[in-house]
Amino acid sequence: MKNPYDVLGISPNATNEEVKEAYKALAKKYHPDNYVDSPLAEMAEERMKEINEAYDEILRLRTSGGKSNGNGSNSYTSGDFSSNGDPIYNQIRAAINTGDYKKAENMLNGISQTQRGAEWFYLKGCILVHKGDYFDAMRYVERACELDPTNREYAMLRDNLRVQSQTYGNATSRQAGGCNMCDVCSFLICLDCLCR
Repeated sequence: MKNPYDVLGISPNATNEEVKEAYKALAKKYHPDNYVDSPLAEMAEERMKEINEAYDEILRLRTSGGKSNGNGSNSYTSGDFSSNGDPIYNQIRAAINTGDYKKAENMLNGISQTQRGAEWFYLKGCILVHKGDYFDAMRYVERACELDPTNREYAMLRDNLRVQSQTYGNATSRQAGGCNMCDVCSFLICLDCLCR
């Protein structure tokens, strides 16, 4: 894969807001709906795929603690995410990383309401993303950000959910007949990558 920062035309030192703005501008420019019945439709679709992959990779890099190896390319961690806090949350994250969402959700639900902090809400949001319940996922992730406003991991997921919902909403509003299956698939793929 190409360097994701090069694909979006930004520096690796770009802020999260700059990453999001670059993604939104390119997504608007190359969205396949803009090229319906155009000889450039296939090119636009490929470019949009590359843009989505680059954005997802940057999000994964920033939330998983990936590092630059100094030569312009990135060396990434496994993509799994871990917590340095409570051991129960480490176990829940491990269950999510292995795709055992039912176990992770049962463990989360076993935590008393008085013990539910920002990480609890974040992890609940991740599970809901994988279940396809994006509306409730957003509510939980936003609550996690309210409880811990300085946590980059929580903010990146929240921001990605917002961008994806805006992109999805804009695509459906342009189409008289409903949503485009490419938009739905792209949205689901992006969200699926978030909590791996």
